[in-house]
Order: sequence, then structure tokens, then C-alpha cells
Amino acid sequence: MKVITYNVNGIRSAIEKGLITWLMRERPDVLCIQETKAQPDQIPQWEFEELGYHCHWFSAEKKGYSSVGLLSLKKPDAVFTGIGIDRYDAEGRLICADFGDVTVASIYHPSGTTGDERQAFKMEWLEDFYDYAQNLLESRPNLILSGDYNICHRPIDIHDPVRNANSSGFLPEEREWMEEFLNSGFTDAFRYFNKSPHNYTWWSYRAGARKRNLGWRIDYNMVSNPLKSRLLNAGILSEVVHSDHCPTFVEVE
Repeated sequence: MKVITYNVNGIRSAIEKGLITWLMRERPDVLCIQETKAQPDQIPQWEFEELGYHCHWFSAEKKGYSSVGLLSLKKPDAVFTGIGIDRYDAEGRLICADFGDVTVASIYHPSGTTGDERQAFKMEWLEDFYDYAQNLLESRPNLILSGDYNICHRPIDIHDPVRNANSSGFLPEEREWMEEFLNSGFTDAFRYFNKSPHNYTWWSYRAGARKRNLGWRIDYNMVSNPLKSRLLNAGILSEVVHSDHCPTFVEVE
């Protein structure tokens, strides 16, 4: 099973930039999408269905905001949306699907970049998501929790850790949460295979950051430790450009 996670920063814009052609060529078993910024009736679903994908969406109540999707070549055994807390679920932040003994989730963690109120919301979400993941782990031990976590785990994951030490996405409390989350029973699939620096999944649109590779690694495929022995490969597709993010993938047996 090959799973790709991709924050498309607006699915309609990404489609105009060639998303469908790329997907036709790449053909992952599961594509986890974040920031569709669309309601289901605004997405040209037939373009994905023509490629053989089953499509599932979970959109924010606010139009043009947040929202996630999960596409799969195999029909899921079951699909679930949200974490069961209204104020988060109103923002369309999580959708998951069961495929045999494996559960895959597409997750869009909040950003705290717009101010203290949203940073506080982000930290509250992280605590509640942690509990959700632990409960899910008990009933479905083979998990792939994919998505935009909006956190760089370590200095190696950000181009300028010194000047970004007080930036949302690299705050000490966010990084501590990530460490605790991984220690609770998950593996960062990319770092399992690749320990090298200068590997990022998001670049600012400003100052030619992508061309100069001044990025952040904030998109992850988190694999539960019971599934760790079935890891085959993981990587970042940095050459794919339909968004300010790029896709990152994991393959499991």
C-alpha cells in the first residue's frame, strides 16, 4: 500500500495546475488531501473517479476554509469523519478509512500563525488529538496518520531554526508535543528511512524560498509502531508543484 499525503492549498487551484495529470501518473493506493478549501459539490469529483478513485470529503462549515479528503483505489471498509468534538469538527480537520487491518487518516492540524487565540486553539487541538489517537490505537493498532501537522519536529526539519525559535510551528511546546506523540507509539516514516537535512515539505511563497530550498518539514506520515515492521519506503516528492506544500509518501507491506 502506497499512501501519499498532500496539502493542496485549494483543490480547485491545484487541479488547474495539473493535479489530475500528476495523480494519473503517480497512482497511490491512498491519497490524503488537506486544505481542499471547498465543499464537496465544488470539487470535480468525476475527474478523480475516472482514474478509479473512491472519493470521501470532510469539509469545514465555513466555505473556502480548511477541509480534508481521502481518495483510494480500493473501496474502504468504513469511513469516519471528525474526532467527536464539535469545535474542531466544524473546521473539517480529520477523515479516516479502514482497509482491512490498516486504518489511514487524512489530518489537517491547525496553524497558530494568525495570533495568540489560534495558537491556543492549536495547542488544545493537539492535546485532544493525542487522546483521540491513543483511543484509536487501542481498537485499530495498524495506523497511518497522514497530513499537515504544522509542526517542525527538530532543528533538522527547518531551514533556519535559530531565527524561527519563537515562530508558530517550531515553538518548544509544539516540538515537545511531537516528541511525546512519537514516544506514545508512532514512527515518523520519512525519518525512519532518511536522516539527512534539507528535506522540506512547505515553502513560503515569499522571497523565492522554494527555489532556494528555504523550507519547513511539516507534513508527515506517522505510522503506528505495530505497523513499523511492515514499512517498505518513505520519501518526499519535492519536485511536485501544485501548492506551497509538496506530497510526501509512505509504502507499507
